[in-house]
Amino acid sequence: MTQPLKVALLGCGVVGSAVARQLTDDAEDLAARVGAPLELIGVAVRDASQPRPESGVTPDLFTTDADSLVTRADLVVELMGGEEPARSLLLRAIEHGAGVVTANKALLGTDGPTLYAAADERGVDLSFEASVAGAIPLLRPLRESLAGDDVQRVMGIVNGTTNFILDKMDRTGAALADVLAEAQQLGYAEADPTADVEGYDAQAKAAILASLAFHTRVATGDVHCEGIMGVTAEDIKDARKIGMVIKLLAICDRTPDGVSARVHPTLVPRSHPLASVHDAFNAVFLDTALAGELMFYGRGAGARPTASAVLGDLVQAARHRIDGGHGPRESAYAELPILPIARTHTSYFIRLEVRDEPGVLARVANSFGAQGISIESMRQGVRRSADGLATLQLVTHPAADAALAATVEGLREVDDVHDVRSVLRVEGL
Repeated sequence: MTQPLKVALLGCGVVGSAVARQLTDDAEDLAARVGAPLELIGVAVRDASQPRPESGVTPDLFTTDADSLVTRADLVVELMGGEEPARSLLLRAIEHGAGVVTANKALLGTDGPTLYAAADERGVDLSFEASVAGAIPLLRPLRESLAGDDVQRVMGIVNGTTNFILDKMDRTGAALADVLAEAQQLGYAEADPTADVEGYDAQAKAAILASLAFHTRVATGDVHCEGIMGVTAEDIKDARKIGMVIKLLAICDRTPDGVSARVHPTLVPRSHPLASVHDAFNAVFLDTALAGELMFYGRGAGARPTASAVLGDLVQAARHRIDGGHGPRESAYAELPILPIARTHTSYFIRLEVRDEPGVLARVANSFGAQGISIESMRQGVRRSADGLATLQLVTHPAADAALAATVEGLREVDDVHDVRSVLRVEGL
């Protein structure tokens, strides 16, 4: 086939520019891999007069008329972000028979089923490898390579910004605010870092991962979310003392009762592979019935890594366009119930300030026993002579999150407990 396939690009930020540049610089190789040239027919932007030399795109290809552009394309790549107008433009592209590629995790996490249904009805590709973990091949293995296996758990680091921050705090002992400022200076964090540090970015990615892994529709709102802003240098120090490190993890589980998905700061043993994931890298563990444990590791963000995933999807969709086939469809046949965080089972690390008197340890332990929770380890710090208080650190065995939360609230009412200083979940024991 020599007839070019027409490609429309929506958005020309850092990732869009990298994609556009590769479409030009690698045009011959891409044509050989696809079986036809990929012709960039337009790039939709907010301001078409702004120069964008890094993209390698000639000024005449920039347009503000995205609605018209998508109706003329065989393949549409959406890198605008946000829910609208991205959603409307993708639906319009699908309606006109175009295969679509997107990195829009926010849109997929909130309204993916609408896009899946539209693509199914029209018989075109909906590809989104770049929406989770950047360049790491993760979603395609879930959708295709492991289609005959049963995934039991997905757990990993899916946000590079927070991993950079927590890793730097662990290695230097610095406060979170100071490391966040450094991350912004280095370009790892946005001027408004809310989506990263509050866990919202990882929350949307967890919804996508859980949906694919468990063949059940999991929306962003179904994922319990806690960010890292409450993590202190003291928490990092305590974790180090007990041989652990703090990571912001996305954890998705399939249980006999249903599926759960959560994002929160988590203590993991330093012997665990996730503990050695440094800087802004991502890593995701899969636990499956047949293949066992698998780990995917690499750069989870950035212009070039994300462009790699986008171009991989584009080449695949282009091949399907030529051959008359299409990629995998949504698989939501299981329709498993979504469990709230209260019904998940986990371990807790709790740091208390207590009176340094005989019998206090027993009374604290009784608070856990009353909720049916056993203690895995207990460590008492040095007495603070000025006020007669001591630090008590406990790690529990796994129990229902609701019971653990009730225990923590009960401890706040115990006379012997001066303060509950820190509460963190634990995985990998």
